[in-house]
Amino acid sequence: MVLPEMPSFSGTVQDTLGIRLDRYVAEYIRLMRRSQIKSRDLKARINGKPVKISRMVRAGDVLELTWAEPEPIGLVPENIALEVLYEDEQVVVVNKAQGMVVHPGAGNHRGTLANALLYRRLNAGGLAAGEGFRPGIVHRLDKDTSGVIIAAYNDEALAFLASQFKARKVRKRYGAIVKGVFTEPSGCIETRISRDPRDRKRFTVSPDTGKIAITRYQVIRSWASHSLLLLQPKTGRTHQLRVHLRHLGHPIVGDPIYGMQDSLFPQATLMLHAKSLSLLLPGSMKRETFRTPLPPRFQELIGTFSV
Repeated sequence: MVLPEMPSFSGTVQDTLGIRLDRYVAEYIRLMRRSQIKSRDLKARINGKPVKISRMVRAGDVLELTWAEPEPIGLVPENIALEVLYEDEQVVVVNKAQGMVVHPGAGNHRGTLANALLYRRLNAGGLAAGEGFRPGIVHRLDKDTSGVIIAAYNDEALAFLASQFKARKVRKRYGAIVKGVFTEPSGCIETRISRDPRDRKRFTVSPDTGKIAITRYQVIRSWASHSLLLLQPKTGRTHQLRVHLRHLGHPIVGDPIYGMQDSLFPQATLMLHAKSLSLLLPGSMKRETFRTPLPPRFQELIGTFSV
C-alpha cells in the first residue's frame, strides 16, 4: 500500500522572542488553530532534529512541519454565484458580495463562501467527492463588508500566503463612507485594540491592553456631512477599520455594531468595501494586484450628494 504524501511546510523562524512551537504555528504562520494541532497529528523538526510541539522556537530556527489531512468536515457544496477575479490550481480571488459569510458558523451553516468554493472545486474536477477539504481563507472580511478576498486550495499555498500576511507584506485598500468631515486630508491611526469588556462580541480601543493596530487613511472626497475615505490597514485586527473610525468620531455609515443610525441614510448598509489586494501568488516572484470598483450601494449614496 502506498501512503498519501502528507502536507508539509518548511521555513526559517522570523522575528520572535521565543514562544512555544504550537503557538508559533497557530498565531504566526497560521497553518492551523492550536485546537487542531493534535487532531492533525502535527510533527516537527527544528534544525533537523525531531521536537515536541511544546518546544520553544527562536528567530533563525529552521522549521520543518508535516501533518495529516483533515477528516471530512461535512461542509456542503453549494452552487452559489461568485465574481471570480482570478483562479489557478492553488488559489482563487473573489469579489465577495455584501451579506455573504466567509466560513460556516453558528447560524450560518449554508450560503457561505466556503460552501461556494467547495462546489466550485468539485465541479471543476479538482477534488474527489467526500474528500476532506476546507478552503484556506487566509484573511477575513466581515459579513457586511464586500470586496476582494483570496483563498488557498491546498495547505502549501495557505502557508505561503499566510507568511506574507504575518510579515505585513500584503497591501490592502478599502473604500468607506463615514459620518463627518475631516480637518486633515490624510492621517494615521495607531492604537491598541482589545475585546470590549462590556460586550465580548465587540472590540474597542484600549490605552494599555490588546494588540497594536495601525490604519492609514486618505480623504478622497468630502461633502457637508460625510466623507469618502481610502483606508490602508497596516495590521489585520478584527473589526480594525470599524473600531478606528468610531474612535476618531467618524463611524462608517450603516455600521450596525460601531455606528449609529444616520439621519440622512437610515436604511444604509455597511459602507465598507475591500477595493484592492496586492501580494505574491504561490510559485511567482511578481507582485499581483487585484482591484474592484466601488459597488452600486456606494454609487447610489454618493449620487444623493450631487442632487
